[in-house]
Amino acid sequence: MNILPPPAPEVTVSRPMQQSVTEYLEFTGTTQAVGIAEVKARVAGILKSMHFAPGVHVKKGDLLFVIDPEPYQAELAAAQAELVSAKAKLNRAQTELNRAEQLIKKNYISKTEHLRRKTERDVAQATIGLKEAKVRSAEIQLEYTRVVAPISGRVSRNRVDIGNLVGESEATLLTTVTQYKPMYAYFHLNERDLLSLMHLRAEQSQKIGHDTETTPESKLHLPLFLGLADEEGYPHEGILDFGESALNTSTGTIELRGVFPNTAKPPRLLPGLFTRLRLPIGETPEALLITERAISADQSGRYVLVVNKKNKVEKRPVTLGQHLDGMVVIKQGITADDKVIINGLQKARPGSVVNPQADSTTG
Repeated sequence: MNILPPPAPEVTVSRPMQQSVTEYLEFTGTTQAVGIAEVKARVAGILKSMHFAPGVHVKKGDLLFVIDPEPYQAELAAAQAELVSAKAKLNRAQTELNRAEQLIKKNYISKTEHLRRKTERDVAQATIGLKEAKVRSAEIQLEYTRVVAPISGRVSRNRVDIGNLVGESEATLLTTVTQYKPMYAYFHLNERDLLSLMHLRAEQSQKIGHDTETTPESKLHLPLFLGLADEEGYPHEGILDFGESALNTSTGTIELRGVFPNTAKPPRLLPGLFTRLRLPIGETPEALLITERAISADQSGRYVLVVNKKNKVEKRPVTLGQHLDGMVVIKQGITADDKVIINGLQKARPGSVVNPQADSTTG
């Protein structure tokens, strides 16, 4: 009685998909506000009123607090009165000097007397300058009683309650204003990826006709994409804005910065958020892609199983590239004509014969 050998196990195979693929560098980073301004009391006095709701958006110049202005209004009035008095003294000194100049021509007064009156006129003129400066100083002090937003952004809570004395011994912190538009994202780049970015930067500088050494990153308009922890993909688009001048020798990385418009209402990007970042560095016109299910790994690295013309299984070490919607780019290890096993991997062993079936979803 002849015993028939068991049939070859059935596996599903598919040829690699060919398409144009953008190559990316991927990082993690954190967001940071473009500007944070501390709003402090610049004059001493009782905090009389607050003119904002904590957490709202304010514009540069919006009134936030009022410090009791009465003492400074009195100082301004006194300074203005002193200026009026000084101007009167100057007018009198000028009149006496004019009369002295007529009298000295007729030798009715001595040169000493003429010089005295000229000196009095000059002193009166100098006093005018001092009094005008005092008036301006009093005006500035009075202006400082109206505490306004130094930048546009989201205002924090008030740090001092109404009725308290502020600015007595130091510039008391009243609140802070954080600018959310645009928003920075800081991240770090390793040495290998830095070399790729330097090559891209040089190419972009040549395209726009600028000198690579003197052109800042912000002028190259290198696109940068960002995604948050609760978002799919990288929906926020910005540009590479800045890069440090040297690697950190202790970490082997260099710090870079992207800038994003953050124009959503309310702003989607807040300072301190963890982010995923993607920087395109090139285009591969006919990249080979296979499903991630076909990738296996052992001590030697990543590999795929391929069925040859004799239906035998071959093990092919591969170099992986970008991951795209369940597919992965294969940089090295297979060709466009290879039949890659995508289902039934547990039945296939290198050197064994299998029964390959074409994947119905790819034909």
